[in-house]
Amino acid sequence: MKSPRSEIFEKLREIQDTHGYLPPDQLRAFSEASGTPLFRIHGVADFYPHFQLKPPPKVCLQVCSDMACHINGADELRVGMTDRFRGMAASDIAIQKVSCLGQCDSAPAITVNGQTFRNVTQPQTEALVLTALGGRPLPEMPQEPQRTGLPPDPYTDAKTHYGALRRLLETRDFEGVIAQLKTAGLPGMGGAGFPTGMKWEAVRKAPGDTKYVVCNADESEPGTIKDRFIMHHLPHLVVEGMILAGLVTGAQQGVFYIRHEYAPQEHIIEEEIQHCYKEGLLGDNILGSGLTFHLEVFVSPGGYICGEETALIEAIEGKRAEPRNKPPFPVYSGLWNRPTALNNVETFANVPQILVNGIEWFKAQGVGGTAGLKFVGVSGDVVNPGIFIIPMGTPAEDVILGLAGGIKGGKAFKAFAPSGPSSGYLPASLASTRLDFKSMAAIGSMLGSGAIVVCSEDRCMLDMALNAVEFFRNESCGKCVPCRMGTQKLVDILTGWTQGKGTPGDLVLVDELSTAMKLASICGLGQFAHSPITSVLTHFRSEVEDHILRHVCAAGVCTMRSSRKLEATVA
Repeated sequence: MKSPRSEIFEKLREIQDTHGYLPPDQLRAFSEASGTPLFRIHGVADFYPHFQLKPPPKVCLQVCSDMACHINGADELRVGMTDRFRGMAASDIAIQKVSCLGQCDSAPAITVNGQTFRNVTQPQTEALVLTALGGRPLPEMPQEPQRTGLPPDPYTDAKTHYGALRRLLETRDFEGVIAQLKTAGLPGMGGAGFPTGMKWEAVRKAPGDTKYVVCNADESEPGTIKDRFIMHHLPHLVVEGMILAGLVTGAQQGVFYIRHEYAPQEHIIEEEIQHCYKEGLLGDNILGSGLTFHLEVFVSPGGYICGEETALIEAIEGKRAEPRNKPPFPVYSGLWNRPTALNNVETFANVPQILVNGIEWFKAQGVGGTAGLKFVGVSGDVVNPGIFIIPMGTPAEDVILGLAGGIKGGKAFKAFAPSGPSSGYLPASLASTRLDFKSMAAIGSMLGSGAIVVCSEDRCMLDMALNAVEFFRNESCGKCVPCRMGTQKLVDILTGWTQGKGTPGDLVLVDELSTAMKLASICGLGQFAHSPITSVLTHFRSEVEDHILRHVCAAGVCTMRSSRKLEATVA
């Protein structure tokens, strides 16, 4: 069966693997051989950070700069490495910032020549760079960190895997599966929370014989790490969920879209898919049923914007990952303009659990009037960062102060982002709020994907807001003006505040910018890019006003007089 994805990325990767970058003559040859216009090939290659249009240095050191890594010394690490290798030729080494690498529970994280390492120190980083400079192979990164507690699995052993699929092949009750998902109330766990049963029903009822199922395993927002854990430990549930979606919606092809930084998880999913083909669980005649579903992995060429569902679809089609205007929505016009059921890893993994354990079991797992379990990732200033499985509706403080061990160094708990930068920052006083979609929305935030980032008492919340807005600025695809210009303007204003250059009029401008970005941006990146600073202005306004009006950073973080320095001067 013909692959549902474009072949442009495969060819670009082949050229880069051979030459180390994309030489102009090779791109011209590809254009002539394929009939693809050269401008389109360049447009794609120039968009994605994975592709290099110039010869790379011998060593490229990239240091994650976002949220958890920022909290855990990434800036100092990058400056230290810059000083250590200062004076070396640009052809020998490049030291760069890089957006979130998905290792927030083991921050700080780096890559050396594309190979990821986590929880590194300056001596360790220096040793890795020297190893690469010497032309010696780099060591392998340790396996996925072990976690306490087992992830939920409805199957007792490998022999019972895919039980829900086998039952569905016998009953052919596709409408019944949709009814069960709707009754259970399974929301999409990627952030928006749209009901899964309704989405699958819309694709099933959409006209046309060609439909698709897509799994979004891009997971590139700072703090978001739980899908990495699920893929590592429960790959069979994710793959089964996708096969079930295919049979229920009438789709015969699926694409597992995964970020390229997740190489270990990519291999695990690939092995699970090949196992399913071997056992007859995937293919043209699944277990002799006459039903068809094929599944393949698509490795992202990079970029946070690819996590937006329509941008992800554009990438699979071999284009720049720029979001589409909606409507139409993917359930009606998705991959190759066909009806598409697109969910994230956690959502697909939930489906077999509901079908095997039952609706009442699923509802009983939640607390406070909610249903189901939730995977959350906790990072930042906590004793035990990691991924935890909690009842939906658990108070945030139970996770932060309980499961995650509280604040490092015995410091006070100051703030938390319940779902990375998109959710904004909340004060510790709101940590009694339950982690569910309705409760978080009621206080002006969101549960999102459950990416909890925690700040201790000595963090400057303006500095944290600036760090998060810089992430959005760096990752904007640039397609729409409100996002492209708005994120840069926010970074400029916030940078000025941290340097003592702000004026009270800036507060009005930030409010106007935020409103314009919310209303006019095409996708969620631009619509939520203001959240870090607007939330800080809501909950930590006096701290921001200290910077603007008194040119003081109480935490002593920003490049101006700190309150401690001021007190020392007065004394």
